[in-house]
Amino acid sequence: MPLRSGRRLLGLCAAAALTVTAWVTAPAPAARAAPGSPAVTPPLGWNSWNSFGCGITEAQVRQAADAMVSSGMRDASYRYVVVDDCWFDPQRDAAGHLRANPATFPSGMKALGDYIHDKGLKFGIYQAPNEKTCAQGVGTYPGSTGSKGHERQDAATFASWGVDYLKYDWCSSGGTRDEQVARFTLMRDALRATGRPIVYSINPNSFHAITGDTYNWGEVADLWRTTEDLLDIWQNGNTNSYPMGVGNVLDVTAPLAAQSGPGHWNDPDMLVVGRPGLSLTESRSHFALWALMAAPLMSGNDIRTMSADVSEILRNPRLLAVNQDPLGAGGRRVRDDGDTEVFAKALSDGSVAVGLFNRGNGTTTVTTTAAEAGLAGGSFTLTDLWTGGTSDTSGRISASVPAHGVAVYRVTGGSPLAATTSRLRGGGSGRCLDVDNASTAAGATVLIWDCHTAANQLWTTWAGGEIRVFGDTCLDAYDQGTADGTRVVTWPCNGQDNQKWTLGPDGSIRNVHAGLCLDTDGSGTANGTPLVLWTCDGRAGQQWTRV
Repeated sequence: MPLRSGRRLLGLCAAAALTVTAWVTAPAPAARAAPGSPAVTPPLGWNSWNSFGCGITEAQVRQAADAMVSSGMRDASYRYVVVDDCWFDPQRDAAGHLRANPATFPSGMKALGDYIHDKGLKFGIYQAPNEKTCAQGVGTYPGSTGSKGHERQDAATFASWGVDYLKYDWCSSGGTRDEQVARFTLMRDALRATGRPIVYSINPNSFHAITGDTYNWGEVADLWRTTEDLLDIWQNGNTNSYPMGVGNVLDVTAPLAAQSGPGHWNDPDMLVVGRPGLSLTESRSHFALWALMAAPLMSGNDIRTMSADVSEILRNPRLLAVNQDPLGAGGRRVRDDGDTEVFAKALSDGSVAVGLFNRGNGTTTVTTTAAEAGLAGGSFTLTDLWTGGTSDTSGRISASVPAHGVAVYRVTGGSPLAATTSRLRGGGSGRCLDVDNASTAAGATVLIWDCHTAANQLWTTWAGGEIRVFGDTCLDAYDQGTADGTRVVTWPCNGQDNQKWTLGPDGSIRNVHAGLCLDTDGSGTANGTPLVLWTCDGRAGQQWTRV
């Protein structure tokens, strides 16, 4: 099913014994990495576009590489220096090869790559899968030098220049999603064929009907943009259209956490930390939330002149460790109370990183528990990921959080609670349990659809009986119904028995409140058949297997 995500205001989810750690301790088999992916952790680096746009020059890139070293960003694990659009000659050479613009990149791209490599850094570059790059398509840069029809030639050129990272931007209103999949795959295969481990970053969104959150691109690329461009705006009224703010991008990306992991990363766009539109508190929150989501961290500020405060945010060793944790778990929003939210990200040592987020316009106290974060037990240590200070708790995690702020902790102690993330395939239809249109709204219809790997078919089953999707939304018997034919929907998790289910050895999924089984309406098997509750009788439509 197509996905469509948007913000909603939810009631308080009960702080029951929820697990985040086990959601991702064993990554869901449905979420796979693109073949040969070299991005085992989210890439860290700097991109030229936000600061320099089409005015980028070789001198500026070399200065940025120097600043990566002198500022301590390289030592903090930032590696990629990515030259975005407008680096190239407006026309290819007589043999069809790309070449640098001689006026702005006089030494050529091989020499620039060598300079970057000599600094202990990695070299990134930009291209597009159509006839024109983004700047050429909108008329701000001349020529027509996109990679369409030149995929293998361009991939070989990039490899010969020592390129380590390719940003590949659709940037066209034309083409279907299937055409995007095919063309993005062409370049992926061309890059892999060079034998050079080039990180493949795609943007299927710009100037196109939004597809980054409507398809799991993890089988095509190493990282993929989930939204339109992020600007240095805190929040605006857009759901998923240009321009987007930090809160807008967060709301689209957070529900997709289950499809992210080693070698395949949701990309909520380059960081706007330190850009003039955000306050220092908002920059801190932006960075912390991207770290919790296991997002690529590509700085977009002018690192040559950044302030000490901004440098300190970008180089925070505790948050970088959370982002780069080898488990690769995407941090999930486990509770959404409107102005306050709770995020939790499982870590490879059994601890959990917890974010207490205040969207509101005044200071407020945000509280959660170790159980809600995914840990059982009665004695825990909290490490403040901003200050490094530690404290002990029996399970309560609470902080006074300023407007637009995030308090972040690493919670150690106890033991992870158990849960399993997978698709659920119907025995009668061979199709999978699916949230219609990937809606994150309360009351969204649950139905069956051809099995795929996107987030609206990734369900987490809990020992406590909840079956969750999108992190903070539960499979629910509508209006606590107990009659045959009761609709099955998704609803903000609230701990009630109509959101609790028993998985039987015969493959049945029985609602605790109603005592009825999850079934397809009218025993239907076609795409779009809604789910209902029905008297348990062992029919094929009531049998479900994890896949």
